[in-house]
Amino acid sequence: MLPLILYDIPSNVEGGYWAPSTTKSRFVLGYKGLPFEIDWVELQDIAPRMNEIGAAPSKRPDGTEKHTLPVLRDPNTGALVTDSFDIAVYLDNTYPERPVFPKDTEGLIHALDTAYIDQVRPAIKFLSLRAKEILKERSAEHFIITREQYFNQKLAEFSPEGPVRDQHWGALEKVFTTAKMWCDKTDGKWLMGNTFSYADVITATNLLWFKRTLQDDEWKRIAAWHDGKWGRFLTDAKRECTL
Repeated sequence: MLPLILYDIPSNVEGGYWAPSTTKSRFVLGYKGLPFEIDWVELQDIAPRMNEIGAAPSKRPDGTEKHTLPVLRDPNTGALVTDSFDIAVYLDNTYPERPVFPKDTEGLIHALDTAYIDQVRPAIKFLSLRAKEILKERSAEHFIITREQYFNQKLAEFSPEGPVRDQHWGALEKVFTTAKMWCDKTDGKWLMGNTFSYADVITATNLLWFKRTLQDDEWKRIAAWHDGKWGRFLTDAKRECTL
């Protein structure tokens, strides 16, 4: 079997990977035990590189299109798949051993994925501020320009210490207070009881995003919430996915 190719965004952290969208695909590939290689693409090179290989752009909620990562290329089938959720579905359909979508759960897990995105959004300026610090120089320059344009603010104004930063921390804590409520409704260690699923991949990759972008003391703060549940959850999920 030829290795699958995952297109990802590099950084200066160990191993390079950090973004939750691309890391979701990495977790699923690892969980299924599929061989894969990484093709690193700097932020400003995503559109030309994806055009070059023929990858379709992602559709935004407003109807516009934009090239994003992850993209997965499977030389065994010729498939070229965009979007982390679609990649997970493709991998389950094409390589069904060790599924990440238990029977009839795809719609439910998609709703969970959307819920995480919506809950993290109020803290995105704080997370963007920290993400800039770990990116490679070329990507960091592009990241700053595009984020300042998007938010119509200078980077230094994104999450100043004080009430604004406190609001961002409150939003992050709410994310995992809600996640704990979901977990508490099952008897096992995972969101679907004793069955590991893409719901756990979503949770773990958000945690990994925070661990890899936030400063050490900030990550320790999150890892300690709910009696250390989230630090343990990430460790267990990484072990499950052989990362």
